[in-house]
Amino acid sequence: MLTVKHLTKKYKKTIANNNISFSVQNGEVAILAGPNGAGKSTAIKSIAGLLRFEGEIFIDKYPNKTVEAKKRFGYIPEFPTPFDMLTVYEHLEFVGRAYRLTDWQSRADKLLERMELTDKAKKLGKELSKGMQQKLSICCALLPQPGVVMFDEPFIGLDPHAIKELKEMILEMRANGTSVLISTHMLDSVNELWDKCLIMKDGVIVAERSKTEIESTGENLEDLFFKITENKTSAEV
Repeated sequence: MLTVKHLTKKYKKTIANNNISFSVQNGEVAILAGPNGAGKSTAIKSIAGLLRFEGEIFIDKYPNKTVEAKKRFGYIPEFPTPFDMLTVYEHLEFVGRAYRLTDWQSRADKLLERMELTDKAKKLGKELSKGMQQKLSICCALLPQPGVVMFDEPFIGLDPHAIKELKEMILEMRANGTSVLISTHMLDSVNELWDKCLIMKDGVIVAERSKTEIESTGENLEDLFFKITENKTSAEV
């Protein structure tokens, strides 16, 4: 379970995140959406432990910057940065050994196969295309089988086969009780995946809706997104 309580992040006089609170339950896929400048990237980086912030963030019951939290957390950034001089397989070996995983090799082989990287196992990080870097980032993040997984624009740069496989993986994670948070502008790409949507604007979450709530009104996610972000202020939602 991912829990965010009163997250506030300021850059000098600019408030990027203003007292944000939300949670992603076990077995739930939540979408974090918002226009450019809404504060999504700051929230994502804070959850990943890359920024200092005010408030509290928990991975399960552990503060997000602790070792115990990091053992349970997987993060796939929008712009992956593999090690130039490690091969694809050495990246997975590094993760397996760092997390002290048992039988990581068999799981690594399965992930590489699903992402169509088996024949690229000996390629160096600096030799990979953007799409292959993204696939490798996914494999590395999912190798420890984390209980909380966060994606930032996961489908950009992926080929159709990888998109299909990743969607299946997300559904499998949800079925296995994993908490999944996806930050994306591509709302149509997550139609079959999400359970809850968090819509950000001006540094705050202006709306939180479940798929059931939206479907009961006859709306769709894109319609709701544009209505909230273009026509209403946070106080009106």
